[in-house]
Amino acid sequence: MTIQKPSAGTAPDTASSDSTSSHKTSSIKTSRSTVTALPEPSRRPWALPPTLIAALGFLVLLLLAAVVPGLIAPYDPLAIDLDATLSPPTWAHPFGTDLSGRDLLSRIIFGTKQSLAIGLGAVAVALVLAVVLGITAGLSGRVAQALANRWIDVLFAFPTILLGLLLTSVFGPGPYTLIFAIGIGIAPGYARIIRGQVLTVRNAAYIEAATALGHSRTRILVQHIAPNALRPMIVTATLGVGQAIIWASGLAYLGLGVAPPSPEWGALLDAGRTYITVAWWLEIFPGLVIVITALAFTTVGRHLGARLEGTTR
Repeated sequence: MTIQKPSAGTAPDTASSDSTSSHKTSSIKTSRSTVTALPEPSRRPWALPPTLIAALGFLVLLLLAAVVPGLIAPYDPLAIDLDATLSPPTWAHPFGTDLSGRDLLSRIIFGTKQSLAIGLGAVAVALVLAVVLGITAGLSGRVAQALANRWIDVLFAFPTILLGLLLTSVFGPGPYTLIFAIGIGIAPGYARIIRGQVLTVRNAAYIEAATALGHSRTRILVQHIAPNALRPMIVTATLGVGQAIIWASGLAYLGLGVAPPSPEWGALLDAGRTYITVAWWLEIFPGLVIVITALAFTTVGRHLGARLEGTTR
């Protein structure tokens, strides 16, 4: 039986095959180690920040208080209890009572609807005025642009408190006076934002393309200019609700708001300022609710702005 020895040319082939297989094995190991070394995402992309969750939760509570206050409030906001006059915070009355023995927590809850209505109404009035003035100042002819710009400057010259005094002297104090005074007061800032957006959008390439295709000015305004120019106002309006509530509370604190016994938050502040040295809770708790509400709207507005900016990019 003859045993054949491997030839001289066979050994290098075997060595080369071994080196090739070892190279493949090492490359596979390298690729596996590279795959396993990829960092895992530390956070889910759809996770919300804790501050935003807290703000949304508080706004949901406000919505419930505005829609169904009777299911949340422990007492009738107008029920008088002379035995509990100016009672400090207790388990029975967590926010204390006022001069007539009415539960302050219940009054704050029932005043949520009117306070939010004033804030939202003022922003709505401001948006209507701002859209008219801003688009006119950005798209119309020279005369209309000059008139719109002068109106914006004139409205800027009137402080919100002065407008409140003027309208109150003409129409008397009340929620509608507050809505129009605050809305007119904050409208010029909104109008300048819209005017700047319109001036930017009207020179865009897609506007020139739509004009070249023969689209009418009305169609271009409705389909192209208005949606893009008004997009930043979503954030501004959200921030403006909290600002309007603070303005309404400030005007009511000066006696220009809703008259008692309305439980509107500003009216509660105005009613409690006389007794601030003996009943601190009459000022502290309504003030805290106003501040937290403004912070909640501000937090939601900033998050919306960040999301819209990321979408635009």
